[in-house]
Amino acid sequence: MIKSVFAATAALSMSAGAAFAGPYVNVETNAGWTGSDYNGAATDLHVGYEGSAGRVGYYIQGGPQIQTPDGADNEVVFSGKAGGSVAATERLSFYGELSLVTGAGDADNGYGGKIGTKFNF
Repeated sequence: MIKSVFAATAALSMSAGAAFAGPYVNVETNAGWTGSDYNGAATDLHVGYEGSAGRVGYYIQGGPQIQTPDGADNEVVFSGKAGGSVAATERLSFYGELSLVTGAGDADNGYGGKIGTKFNF
């Protein structure tokens, strides 16, 4: 299965079309350090859907997340994201994202959010 995920990711990354709407695969690893001390990583193996309606773009994705903390056992949990953007002008847009990760074992779920603006030169 992992090979098919990587193959689909490679095929999508080489395909043309910034206005692509539909399903996609997103494989992403986030690692963290405190100073020079490595804390661990989390790898998302997500399937998602994106689209747009006029000046509004949106996406939703989710799937397993492999957590690999330094010096501890690996855990597999569920993670997901949903977000969107609005083009205010040809150069200025606003975006937002909500995310969640289920807690491993008895741990609480984690939630996140971000909002921002982007100006293209």
